[in-house]
Amino acid sequence: MQKFYKTLVFVLLSYFFLLPLVVNAEHSSYAHHSGHGYRLSEPGSGEVMIADALVARPVGLVAMVVGSAVYVVSLPFSLLGGNEKQARQKLVVEPTEFTFKRPLGEF
Repeated sequence: MQKFYKTLVFVLLSYFFLLPLVVNAEHSSYAHHSGHGYRLSEPGSGEVMIADALVARPVGLVAMVVGSAVYVVSLPFSLLGGNEKQARQKLVVEPTEFTFKRPLGEF
């Protein structure tokens, strides 16, 4: 069981370290693009879609689950503080939209 948790932590940390590379992939270099810098590949290309499906979507799913749990735990405090709608937006709605509502390969 301990090996399972070590593997799970390794996979999650790998996703969190690879996500910035995927998100910034369209700002990376290889081909000059319209004078605004260089791009590794076009948004919506096969490479970006693969990275989105294998890295960004699972990270979004984890963020959605963790954010929902934090939202539930913090709900009494956010209700007392008057910022329940903001907490719901940042912790539940935005990760859900990132994971399920945007087109594959578009960040």
